[in-house]
Amino acid sequence: MAKIVVVGVASLYISAGVDDCPLESESTSMPAWMRAGVTGSAAHIAKVLSALGDSVRLCTLAGTDPAGVAVRADLKASGLLGPGVVDAGATSLGVVLVAPDGSRTGFPYLAAVNAVGYPAEMFHRLADGADLAVLTNARFVRPLIRWAERASVRIAVDVHLIAEPDDAHNRPWMEAADIVFCSHERLRCPPHEWMAKVFARYPGCQIVGIGRGADGAMLGLRDGTLVRAEAIAPRGVVSTAGAGDALFASFLHGWLATGNPVDALRTAVLHAGWKIGDTLPSAVSLTEDELRRLSTEHQVRVSVDRWVSAAPAGQAAQDVP
Repeated sequence: MAKIVVVGVASLYISAGVDDCPLESESTSMPAWMRAGVTGSAAHIAKVLSALGDSVRLCTLAGTDPAGVAVRADLKASGLLGPGVVDAGATSLGVVLVAPDGSRTGFPYLAAVNAVGYPAEMFHRLADGADLAVLTNARFVRPLIRWAERASVRIAVDVHLIAEPDDAHNRPWMEAADIVFCSHERLRCPPHEWMAKVFARYPGCQIVGIGRGADGAMLGLRDGTLVRAEAIAPRGVVSTAGAGDALFASFLHGWLATGNPVDALRTAVLHAGWKIGDTLPSAVSLTEDELRRLSTEHQVRVSVDRWVSAAPAGQAAQDVP
């Protein structure tokens, strides 16, 4: 069981099934379905890790307004309400519209929490002794990066919709990270080229993961190993909202538990694929035993290849079991 501190947003979200994204202009439109729940990158990642059996300390901001009360109640039910949930005076909100094919358009509203600083001393205390710090790229997390570096804890980040390795907003996170994940949606080059650029630009990064939607996921290691996992959706596709968070968190759990990035990516793709069969994927997660049983029923096809290594000259690449 790994000890992990997760920092970032916990939001009250409304998720609605619509005919198409974006919506046509109408005064009234009846959604096919609608649900409310607590998500946001940090909350979702923390829920996945906790369900899989890790010891999770969540650092987030939530007010005492009605939305904040709902967030706190949900986190308490998930075993994640602790001293790291700090009163911000207001709570982040969001809406996600989901089309019939599962594609989504999100509208996160983070202005309230971005205006509030998270207490660095609280984060430093909760990060003490952690095996990993997951620093989401919410604006209020940025001042905590140097504290994580001082704590000598490994750092994992998901920079989500990014286009360039030298992206101004995400650069501080990537400079500190051991593990970087992102979405393929806005990359301006093929995934393997993106990985090479990240390894060249950020020498401390050891693992780069890319969620590729219907094409599955890809993982690059600094030693030159390239892992591809095909997509799978055991329950079909209802909503892809939060799929990247699920992939990221599930990989981190598997990697910390086994040290095997290939197996970790395989189970992460399966878990994320299972979760998108729900109208609110952040509300459901498998335990480690449930995920293990699911993996005996549904096989994720994985291939391991080599590419031009980003490792220093003369450093031999090692085979991955």
